[in-house]
Amino acid sequence: MIQFYAPEIETCHVLPESDSGHCVRVLRMKAGDMIEVIDGRGNRFKCRLVEPHSKRAVVEIVERERVELPWKNEITVAVAPTKNMDRMEWLVEKLTEIGVNRFIPMLCSHSERREIKRERLEKIAVSAMKQSLKAVLPEIMPMTPIAEILCDVRMASAQRFIAYCDRNVERKVLAREYAAGRDVLILIGPEGDFTAEEVERSIGAGCVPVTLGDNRLRTETAAMVSADTIHIINQMRDSEI
Repeated sequence: MIQFYAPEIETCHVLPESDSGHCVRVLRMKAGDMIEVIDGRGNRFKCRLVEPHSKRAVVEIVERERVELPWKNEITVAVAPTKNMDRMEWLVEKLTEIGVNRFIPMLCSHSERREIKRERLEKIAVSAMKQSLKAVLPEIMPMTPIAEILCDVRMASAQRFIAYCDRNVERKVLAREYAAGRDVLILIGPEGDFTAEEVERSIGAGCVPVTLGDNRLRTETAAMVSADTIHIINQMRDSEI
């Protein structure tokens, strides 16, 4: 199944240029062919191609379907971007496939990278959303200082965890601490780890210091493992209901 992405499809009935080109020039679809279009907000549309233009393909909406996310809770992963941006782009792709509601590039004292190209990350998330047959685009936030993340009211009721490497700080196992079904915020620090002050502030804001296991993980691996751990716990609970 191939999904096309058009966030304003209900109002303009035109595919964006990139999707128009893929539809008409690459797939050679013609007038009258049926395609599926998602808007990134949980709606999937069966559409008929009316004008197969390679830059502005016009469609007619035939049917609208609501496609809910397979998980009920909100999953937010905040990560201090690595110096190598390719690794962050890979992470956004994989987190979108695994499933998160929000990705926050986090600015910390030891951050190797202090700026990101948000639009580039959004394009990667769109591609991963289409490929994994989802219809909801995760929110890709701008680079945000850790202090602002801890004060974000949208995550006030979420369980909060900070993955920390210092063995001198008492840490718990994420898989044992997360309560299935709860909204969750996970903080993954930079390659130089969080400062003691950042850890203290995070704990004061309700974060539980956790470990993801005995292996030493790269930043992007830790973020991916943490998100997958949350899904596995929720799936295990759902299978028991």
